[in-house]
Amino acid sequence: MSKENKGRQGLGPVTGHDSSVTGDLVRLMPRDLVFQIRFLGESQYRLQRYFQAFMESEMAARGLTPETHPMIGSFIETHATLLRDFVFAGVSLSHQFRLEEIERLLGDKANLLRVDLWDQLRSHIEIAERQFQSQLSDLPEQLSAWEKPGTAPGAKP
Repeated sequence: MSKENKGRQGLGPVTGHDSSVTGDLVRLMPRDLVFQIRFLGESQYRLQRYFQAFMESEMAARGLTPETHPMIGSFIETHATLLRDFVFAGVSLSHQFRLEEIERLLGDKANLLRVDLWDQLRSHIEIAERQFQSQLSDLPEQLSAWEKPGTAPGAKP
């Protein structure tokens, strides 16, 4: 029986008795997991476009236009994105919901959300591990810039 299946029997990861990192994360969910509001799609576009128009107007009032500063469009677009992200991050951080609140809102008395999150955590951890392992052969070359001066590549001090 796999470690994952063992964790699902009896007490399972929902109660925090699983010794794997996934089980530890699930055990810590009531304290450490929060859900945040996130704006997507057209909302992002509209706020960014608002900031672009705002910045264009403010800068034009001060004589800064595409005619006087040909690259100003790129500046405005980049900074409008930063302002948009600042606004959405602030709203997101001020509206956080704990796991128990979400479960209560969903009517999830059986903690199905935690089991689903456990499955997703385990799957993503495995993907991350495989990705790292696939890059190990290139790691010595990538880390050569971090070697102590005068040390031969791959040599142990």
